[in-house]
Amino acid sequence: MRPSLRRCLQAVARPPPAFVFDIDGVLIRGPSVLPAAKRALAILEGDNPFKVKLPYILLTNGGGVSERYRSEKLTRQLGFKIEPEQYIQAHTVLKTLSHKYHDSPVLVLGGKLDQVRQVAIDYGFQKALTPLDVLSWNPSVWPFHQLNPSEQASTLPIDFSQTRIPAIFVFHDPRNWALDIQIICDVIQSAGYIGGPHVPLHQQKNPVELVFCNPDLLWKSDFPVNRLGQGAFKAAFQGVFEGLTGSQYPCTQFGKPTKATYDFAAHVLQERLHKMNGHAGRIYMIGDNPDSDIAGANAAKWESVLVRTGVFAAGTTPSHQPTHEVQDVEEAVSWAIAREFNGF
Repeated sequence: MRPSLRRCLQAVARPPPAFVFDIDGVLIRGPSVLPAAKRALAILEGDNPFKVKLPYILLTNGGGVSERYRSEKLTRQLGFKIEPEQYIQAHTVLKTLSHKYHDSPVLVLGGKLDQVRQVAIDYGFQKALTPLDVLSWNPSVWPFHQLNPSEQASTLPIDFSQTRIPAIFVFHDPRNWALDIQIICDVIQSAGYIGGPHVPLHQQKNPVELVFCNPDLLWKSDFPVNRLGQGAFKAAFQGVFEGLTGSQYPCTQFGKPTKATYDFAAHVLQERLHKMNGHAGRIYMIGDNPDSDIAGANAAKWESVLVRTGVFAAGTTPSHQPTHEVQDVEEAVSWAIAREFNGF
């Protein structure tokens, strides 16, 4: 019989480590699983000298679909059961804001068709609207894009001239930057009404809340060169808005490396530990992006391990110094376990 997590804890006289993994560039790259990922998870699932499961969660700046959908897909890819409660996407933290806008129309951006609308509704945003809804209402909002049948079928009939939008949430990377930037500017400059007269920001009693969920300028796909992420979309919007008004628009930023996201992840990890009837010692963040994974972990006082299978280029100096640097995620897990349990 495998010893329990509690017995392992008693044997080493301190809590075992817990792990937080980035996904893109650490466990997978594009559609493909990195070979070291399955070996790393096998170690955590009990294939280690101590024959005990070690707690872990996944923390990604990706998103666009539900946690359940993504965790089920990752379960099939990795061959290990990933629970939705273990999976934190860039926008998962928005669950904490849904009570504020439960009955208010909000604009949600990113992803394919109305997928993020469905995610937002699951979170509690009962009146989530999309840029495609806006374009269906009035095609002259952005006359350079005509809705195709699939896009049209995903829309809701809304009169935006009579619908105030108090908040905009960029859940995931937008597919049509020009359309989305135009609509964000329309909403903000008209105090929530698309097509209404512009109202200077200093005269607006309740300015529109703007929230971005992923600050990553770059991310690693299966393409040989890093790709632009949601952080690039934010920079593009702010550049246009500053060109229009002379200043950038104040906004809230979630996603790694923000404190709010790491605090949220720490809470989720504690819930995971409670479910496993265990306690954790040091937390190890394993990631490929020094500006998000390593910077956030260092600020949270976690241990940080940088892998060379993603955004970070081997042979260069990371912008934020990790606790340790390794080739891949299997080496990261093995190093952390040896460090914690050496001599057990």
